[in-house]
Amino acid sequence: MRDVLIRGGTLVTADGHRRADLLCHDGRIAAIGDNLVADDADIIDAGGCFVMPGGIDPHTHMQLPMMGTVVADDFGSGTAAAAAGGTTTILDFVGPEKGQSPLEALAVWQGWAAKSVIDYGFHMTVSWWDARFADEMATLVRAHGISSFKFFLAYKGGLMLPDEDLIEGFRRCRELGALPQVHAENGDLIAYLQEKLLAEGLTAPLGHALSRPSLCEGEATGRAIALAETVGVPLYVVHVSAAEAVQAIAAAQARGVPVIGETLPGFLAIDDSVYRDPDFDVAAGHVMSPPYRPAAHPPVLWAGVQNGTLSTTGTDHCCFTKAQKRLGRDAFTKIPNGCGGVEERLSVLWDLGVNAGRITPEQFVALTATNAAKTFGLWPRKGGLEIGGDADVIVLDPARTKTLSAVTQHQRTDFSVWEGREVRGVVVQTLARGAHVWADGDLRVEAGHGRYCHRAPTSSPATR
Repeated sequence: MRDVLIRGGTLVTADGHRRADLLCHDGRIAAIGDNLVADDADIIDAGGCFVMPGGIDPHTHMQLPMMGTVVADDFGSGTAAAAAGGTTTILDFVGPEKGQSPLEALAVWQGWAAKSVIDYGFHMTVSWWDARFADEMATLVRAHGISSFKFFLAYKGGLMLPDEDLIEGFRRCRELGALPQVHAENGDLIAYLQEKLLAEGLTAPLGHALSRPSLCEGEATGRAIALAETVGVPLYVVHVSAAEAVQAIAAAQARGVPVIGETLPGFLAIDDSVYRDPDFDVAAGHVMSPPYRPAAHPPVLWAGVQNGTLSTTGTDHCCFTKAQKRLGRDAFTKIPNGCGGVEERLSVLWDLGVNAGRITPEQFVALTATNAAKTFGLWPRKGGLEIGGDADVIVLDPARTKTLSAVTQHQRTDFSVWEGREVRGVVVQTLARGAHVWADGDLRVEAGHGRYCHRAPTSSPATR
C-alpha cells in the first residue's frame, strides 16, 4: 500500500481545527504537521477543503433477510456506497432466526461481510430470549468483540420481547459490560392500530405512518429508559424520530441516567407528507420504522442534536427496490420496511447542519464519527485524527455541489428519499485504512479490504 500525503487542508476533529498536512503510512496516520515531505507518496491537494475522520455509521443492515425478501445492498455494494459518501466504518446487525444460536448467526454474517470494502463490526439482535441466548452472550462479548445488543419493543409476534425478557437481557448486558440498544415503539399499540386501519379499508402506505404515531415511540422510549435505569445499565436508543422520545431522553439525562440518543438525517429533514404522495412508489419508498413524522418534529430533533441530547447519527441503511416495495401494494403491513442513506449521510448533514448554521464543523465530526467511536469501543483507533490511529480520512470540499439521485448513487436501489436535493459540501476523497477507495468520483473498491473490528466492552462488567 502506497503512502498518501494530504496537503493544504484544514484538519477538523471534534475538539477543534487547524491548518496542517497529514501523512498516511501502512494504513495508519503517521504524521501531522506543517509542510510535511514524503518520498514516493501519493499526494492529495486538499487546498480549500476540510480533512476529517472518516464517518462511522453505527446503524446499517446489509444483506438482511426481511419480510420475504432480502435488502438490495449486500456488504460489497453497501460498503462501496458508504466509501463513496465518506463513511469508512459500519456497524451492522446480526439477526438470528427465532431459536437460532447467535453464534451460528454470527458465522453467517461474517461470511457475508468478507467482501466489505471498509471496516465493519457487529451488534447482535436479541431476536429471542432464554438461558441459551444469555449464555452465548458471554462468548460474543469476550471472544468476538460484540459488545452491544439490540432489543425490540416493536414488531409484535416477531422481534418484540416482553418486559420481563427485556429486564433479564438488560441485566445480562450489565453483567458483561455490554451496551443494550432499543428499537423503541410500542408493539401492542401498533398491532392494534394496524388491524383497525386495515379493517377500515386503509391499505395504502399512509396507513404505515398512521399506525405508528409518535406517542408509540415516546411511550416505549420512556419505558425502556425506566427499565434500564432500574437495572442500572446504560442505554442506547436507535433511530429517534419523535419529539416525545427526545423529551424522554433529555429528562433522563438531566437526572443523570446514561442514555444515548441516535437520529437519522432523514428525520431531520423529511416529514410525513411523503406518505400522501399519489405515486405508490414514492410513498412506499419512504416506509421505514419508525416512520417520518409530522413537520413539528424535525425542529425538536435539531434542538436535541444541538444540545447533545442526540449525540450520534446513523442511517438505518436498509434499502429496497421499487419492485420489492410493491410487495405491499395490497396492504401497507406488507411493504418491506427500510430506506437507503449510507452514501448520503455526510453530505446531507453537512448541508443541513453546517451550511445552515445549526452545527459547527467540530460538531459535525462528533456526530458522524467521534461519538460513535467512543460509544461503541472503537476510540481512539477510529473516529479521530490521531497519530497511530487508522488512516480513515476524508476530504470534504465545502464549495462542491451535488444533486442527489437514485440515478447517480452507488447503492443498489432505484429509489432515493433525497431525490433531486442539491447539497453543498461533498466528500471528494476517502481513505479507508490508508487505501484510496474514493477519488473525486472514482470508486476504487477492493472487495475484502475491510477488516473486522473487535470491540471491547464499553463499561466495566458488574461485580454483583
